[in-house]
Amino acid sequence: MAASRSAAVRLDERVREPPTASSRAFTPLVVVGDRAAYLHAGLSRAGLARDVLAAAVEIERLEHPRWAVPSAESALTVFVTAGVRVARAWDLAEVHRLLAGGWAADLGRVHAHLVGLPIDRVPQPRASDLFDFAAPSPPDADPNDPVGAGGYVRADALTPDWADRDERLLALARLVGDLAARQYAALSALPVGGPRAVATAHSESAAAVLCLELAHHGLPVDRRRAEHLIGAAAGPRPASELDAARIRRERDSLVLRHTPDRSADLRNPAQVKALLAGCGVEVETTRKWVLEPYRTTHPVVGALLDWRKAERIATTYGYRWLDEHVGPDDRLRGAWTACDGGAGRMTAQAGLHNLPAELRPAVAAAAGHVFVRADLGQIEPRVLAAVSGDPAFAAATRSDDLYAPVAAKLGVERPVAKVAVLAAMYGQRSGSAGETLRDLQRAYPVAMRLLDDAYAAGLARRPLRTFGGRLIPLDRTLTADEQAAPREWLDAARGRFARNAIIQGAAAELFKAWALTVRHLLIPLDGQIVLCLHDELLVHVPANAANTATDVLHRALADAARRWLGPTQPGREVRFVADVCVVNRWDEAKG
Repeated sequence: MAASRSAAVRLDERVREPPTASSRAFTPLVVVGDRAAYLHAGLSRAGLARDVLAAAVEIERLEHPRWAVPSAESALTVFVTAGVRVARAWDLAEVHRLLAGGWAADLGRVHAHLVGLPIDRVPQPRASDLFDFAAPSPPDADPNDPVGAGGYVRADALTPDWADRDERLLALARLVGDLAARQYAALSALPVGGPRAVATAHSESAAAVLCLELAHHGLPVDRRRAEHLIGAAAGPRPASELDAARIRRERDSLVLRHTPDRSADLRNPAQVKALLAGCGVEVETTRKWVLEPYRTTHPVVGALLDWRKAERIATTYGYRWLDEHVGPDDRLRGAWTACDGGAGRMTAQAGLHNLPAELRPAVAAAAGHVFVRADLGQIEPRVLAAVSGDPAFAAATRSDDLYAPVAAKLGVERPVAKVAVLAAMYGQRSGSAGETLRDLQRAYPVAMRLLDDAYAAGLARRPLRTFGGRLIPLDRTLTADEQAAPREWLDAARGRFARNAIIQGAAAELFKAWALTVRHLLIPLDGQIVLCLHDELLVHVPANAANTATDVLHRALADAARRWLGPTQPGREVRFVADVCVVNRWDEAKG
């Protein structure tokens, strides 16, 4: 069963006057060890976590305040385990990642950033050992204030050793409320984003709660089918380490039988490269995309590529993975994060984001349920049209296949147009893509100018912000390994990164806004989002709610896109599309 629909939205360049907020707009909540505190409607409560959180859960059921927390994980997990869906939140850590970029977002760093103190001087917790003695507080420091005399948050403020009494917990809650109000004001004042950035903060905070739900509920798995698929790729479950070694040798022999006069450790790239050279296959690296064209040159190449698939399942997604991450209720669980610390994509552990295609048949809906799978179509070029405001490129998005009108406008075949558009966003300028890129510049100057401006910012190491206000700190080194690279190469890499991050980041913002709208609309259907994979949602619902859930996914896209882009501006309508289908197993969804 499949359906495809679209959402038509428009972009408005006007910026509304930002609303105002104070700490009273938030309900701060802190949990430290077995103690907790909150401030709500002028009233405060502190004490044992089980009592305070039980009261907080009841407040959520009745009033749905906006909970301000150091992080969703630190304070809102109890709501998820109680089966209560948190309606509104303000996650200081996620909002800090939005405001300041990067990943590190502890309470001390959040505070220092907002009050203008040097980040590199934020006190860090000390290791706990026999030789670690806490430094005494300065004589003028209030022992019950989480902010020390030096102006920084105490390194031990969120530890049970310090937050061991009600007045300290309440002081922490007041600090969290104050920091939330400061973040709100800082986002509202951004020259780019403003109210949209506040909306992104709401979305990022809700995404952090969704991550807790994803980790708690898990992804339904057919354990018997998983065992069968693992066995087909990696062999039977080993009875011992000796048996496991025997199975590995048998798996290796399927490759080495093609080279009877030579042997190699197939897990050693240098030895594999030498093995291939001895068979007349000379390659610079042994990566899959390099080896694939040599399949017909020598049978060892195909056998090696097939071996790698089996080896990956055996070592990463084998029986140990199944035993460790799939619970007795047949749910695959792993930790989720709302932001990758880069452009802002959601990430997951336990193989949830990297499950091999061979194992997808094992992802199966529970009895009486189905999956509704939805995938955003051609999302990044459509986002480029939206955030750039290019009317010509926006017109192309009104087609089911965006690349078809682009190809017609450029006078090239569709595959060439697709490569050119993707190359523009990923910074490729050489070869045929480079030639067509010049035609793109003439046909869609506004959209291409946005990408060129991002590239120039990368070259100049000038920070950028996405459409929703996320900082992309291009003044920092991309990776530690690149510090020794030539300056010109590094700057060019920054430029290419910036071209893509400005679009990928905006696409991640739209995706999360869509997912969270779906999350809300699923409540009356007793449905759950069980997987967020880049631009794809997998929803688990009762079978009799499948048609309604399909409509929900389409309607949520229209609602989320309209709110994300803001009011209309004539001539800039952008059409977003989603392919939606109802399946029993994940592999039944094509694409």
